[in-house]
Amino acid sequence: MVTDLERNAALHAVRSAATLCSAAQGRLVAGETLTKGDDSPVTVADFAAQAVVVEALTDRLGSIELVGEEDPADLASDDQASLRDGVTALVSTQLGHDVAAGQVLDWIGVGGSDGRSDRYWTLDPIDGTKGFLRGDQYAIALALIEDGEVVLGVLGCPNLPNPDGSTGAVFVASGGEAVAYPAGATDPVRVGVAEPATLAEARFCESVESGHSSHDDAAEIASRLGIVAEPYRIDSQCKYAAVARGDASIYLRLPTRPGYREKIWDHAAGKFVVEQAGGVVTDVDGASLDFRHGRRLEENRGIVATDGRFHDRVIEVVRDVLA
Repeated sequence: MVTDLERNAALHAVRSAATLCSAAQGRLVAGETLTKGDDSPVTVADFAAQAVVVEALTDRLGSIELVGEEDPADLASDDQASLRDGVTALVSTQLGHDVAAGQVLDWIGVGGSDGRSDRYWTLDPIDGTKGFLRGDQYAIALALIEDGEVVLGVLGCPNLPNPDGSTGAVFVASGGEAVAYPAGATDPVRVGVAEPATLAEARFCESVESGHSSHDDAAEIASRLGIVAEPYRIDSQCKYAAVARGDASIYLRLPTRPGYREKIWDHAAGKFVVEQAGGVVTDVDGASLDFRHGRRLEENRGIVATDGRFHDRVIEVVRDVLA
């Protein structure tokens, strides 16, 4: 069960991180990025966003368990002093007062949980870092997981264009519904998946980066399904937001190498937003995503998110193409 206090704390946390990231994007200077072991870039904003999310949650909820993407050990060495100072400065600016570097590292370190307890949060402070660095789409993705099931998802998409012409929205999923707070709005708008009459009218949504999903396989799947529209390529978990509000009907994240397992923070919030908006999310074999096995989806392979109407047919074709 999700309390109003938890929902409101999560919304506040993601909004705070989104404000920080929006201020930081476009102002990155040399020395503010590094590369993790999987060759994905990390910025000062990734670390700072994780810190402010933890600060917001713990301030309102007390002690929490969190599976976060960033590791404070990456900031602790002397040769990362300038990066550490940049992170601390961003956090201090967002919170409106000076914060010691040690406190910032402590907040980031809260994200070191192994994800094997009955109830925990998971966070991707900036999902789509390459999009963020390009000045394009990225997301702040926060979810609460209980007994292996997502029960609350909050997805901040600061650069996502809205139907009314504004830019940026925060999506919140809980209690059987998904809503969006467009930039500057205090009242939420309920969102729902598209309802194409036929598969041919559906539209794919896929990663900009071909390393994240096989574009060739996706093109073959689209062809077999009779879909002719150009894919909607967008960075980050904003793809889930696009499916949830009907901008696209199908999101595929197809395996690019044998044995790879997705990280839980890359999907927990987004998948729940789609489901609460009326869609269906499974792995490429049609199995539900299982969040009971630590920091990765160890029992799942790839991701298929759809508006739900033709999900079984999409899975059938995905299986054939990947066989």
